[in-house]
Parts: sequence; structure tokens; C-alpha cells
Amino acid sequence: MKRSKKPARKPAKKTAPAAKKKVAPIPAGYHTVTPHLVCRGAAKAIDFYKKAFGAKERLRWSAPDGSVAHAEIIIGDSTVMLGDEMPQMGATAPTIGGTAVSIFIYTADIDKLYAKATAAGATGDQPPTDMFWGDRYAKLTDPFGHKWSMATHIEDVSKKEMDKRTAAAFGG
Repeated sequence: MKRSKKPARKPAKKTAPAAKKKVAPIPAGYHTVTPHLVCRGAAKAIDFYKKAFGAKERLRWSAPDGSVAHAEIIIGDSTVMLGDEMPQMGATAPTIGGTAVSIFIYTADIDKLYAKATAAGATGDQPPTDMFWGDRYAKLTDPFGHKWSMATHIEDVSKKEMDKRTAAAFGG
């Protein structure tokens, strides 16, 4: 029985690896620092942030169990990332009164935003008040335990004046 000879194979051409596309180290639409909230009930938190702060939902990825694995909302010109608790990954939500972080929002109308947020279910911790540093400032806690500070800048204060006001505010 005669064997047929297979034609000799030509060596494969070596191709240069494809040049990697250069990407921005910070993606478009993000800032250097972006808050990432862990919530007990992230879907409800997203609805609350829409009502309270006019947030727009950018994206939402669901886990197989239906929980929010990762979501992003836009408040003003800033992205806020959030998702449901995942204790197995070290992501747990704060308990009411148990967070050491506050998220700060500058807004054109602090009184309107504060009223909107409290009407949506936030607890007012400090109503809008004119502060010595030149902001009309307020604080609240959202229904998910996160602290929010917010202000409208109402006055540019010189360093000299700020030193004087700071001393007066702290009894100095």
C-alpha cells in the first residue's frame, strides 16, 4: 500500500502583534475621585437619588440573583457608582448613623435641593444655613444611611476675612 505524501507545509508567516490602542487612564465622563456607595437595596436607592437629586441612570448590571452588581448614576456633572451589599466581597452598607463619609454636592439652589431631598425621604440633619466660609450649607441622611452635605456658594471670602470668621466661629 502506497502512502500519499502530504505536501510540505510552508512555515507560518510571523505577524507583528497588533498595536494596542492607547486609552485614557481616566475614562471620559469620570473624574479623578468617584464615590462608590454600597447600599442595602440599591435599586430603591437609585430611585431615591433620581427623585431627591435629579440623578440620571447611566448603567446598571444585575447579578444572577437580581441584585444590583454595579450601577452608575449622574448627579450634575459627576458620576456616582453604587451597588447592593456583597458581604462575601467586603462590601457592606452603612447602618443609619454609622458612616464616616459624607458626599458633597454644590448646587445653584440649596433650598430647593434640600426641600426636594427631604420630600423624597431624606432626613434633614441641618437645614440650609448661611455659613461663615461663604456657602449656604445643609446636611441630610438618605434612607440608605449615607450622609450628604450640600451648598450654594454665596460669597467669596478673602483669607484674611476667613481667618477672622474662623476664629469667631470657634470662639477664638
